[in-house]
Amino acid sequence: MLTPDRRSFLCAAGAATLLTAVSARGLGRAFAADTPSGPFTLPELPYTPDALEPHIDATTMGLHHGKHHQTYVTNLNKALADHGDLAKLPLEELLTKLDEVPEAIRTAVRNNGGGHANHSMFWQIMGPPGGEAPDGELKAAIDSDLGGLEKLQEDFNAAGAKVFGSGWVFVTVDQAGKLALSAKPNQDTPLMEGKRVLFGNDVWEHAYYLKYQNKRADYLKAWWNVVNWKAVAERYAAAKAGTLKV
Repeated sequence: MLTPDRRSFLCAAGAATLLTAVSARGLGRAFAADTPSGPFTLPELPYTPDALEPHIDATTMGLHHGKHHQTYVTNLNKALADHGDLAKLPLEELLTKLDEVPEAIRTAVRNNGGGHANHSMFWQIMGPPGGEAPDGELKAAIDSDLGGLEKLQEDFNAAGAKVFGSGWVFVTVDQAGKLALSAKPNQDTPLMEGKRVLFGNDVWEHAYYLKYQNKRADYLKAWWNVVNWKAVAERYAAAKAGTLKV
């Protein structure tokens, strides 16, 4: 038989559990109501958040993907909510037509559209440590256009370290397969210039600060351990075929 104290404890615990569940559902509905539907959605990670350990920690990945990237998607959809023609454009096309976007929403589309494009690329070109090095046509292009992998890494890291505040460092690719290095502030992207991104690294503090604090150079160096060269090679082939999007 349950004692009065035990019975009271179980009732209180049950009520607390029910209240928590109801509150969670309420918060979920509130979040869904605050997240405007739209043409753009958060892509799923192609690996688990802890897959890039120890070079990028699971907590950073979870926050970076589920919070920061989701915010860009949410705000982009919100900005385009009353602009159906613009909302129908593919993201890479929208970013080349920023001059045609109404001034009232242009900054929001630039920042959040760029953030969505950059991060959608970013998740794709990483993977668990220990992957293969570049080979074939991709290696040949790196050798001829960027001085080889070691020189690319050195120049890429230097460009990333020089970004003042927040931004990105990229390798761009044209349809002839030619590669070039490019750094951009904030969430700007070479897509805004009609170029295509082969791969890039995020040097906003939210990408590395929990693990590396202010040591951006250490993050840039460690990041090469999680570059998925197979995925990069697929993007290279798509660029030459004219089918590479973001």
